[in-house]
Amino acid sequence: MRKNSIKNIRVNEEVMRELSQIIRNEIKDPRIHPMTSVVTVEVATDLKSAKAYISVLGDEKQQQDTIAGLKSAEGFIRRKLASNINLRNTPEVTFILDQSIEYGVRMSKLIDDVNKGSEA
Repeated sequence: MRKNSIKNIRVNEEVMRELSQIIRNEIKDPRIHPMTSVVTVEVATDLKSAKAYISVLGDEKQQQDTIAGLKSAEGFIRRKLASNINLRNTPEVTFILDQSIEYGVRMSKLIDDVNKGSEA
């Protein structure tokens, strides 16, 4: 299976959908911030590992606490994925903090500030 094959794209989307559902509804860890979203998931071609890019709307401490909470719940999340998705192998999920949304909002604000400064 190639990296950008239709099957791999479909598996990535399905794992992302189920992962966000599990994080939102099933995990009761107070360290996980309520404004946590799964940006993207990259499942390896052998279906044994997956990288989940997580975005947290909050400060640095809330982001680190959320990642720590997700890492401690890896076994529970993998078991839920196995029961919800019918795959040959259930991937071992690695959580990576993604700050691209936060970076985009900050850049947009800076551009707006520059535009306001040039109008004045």
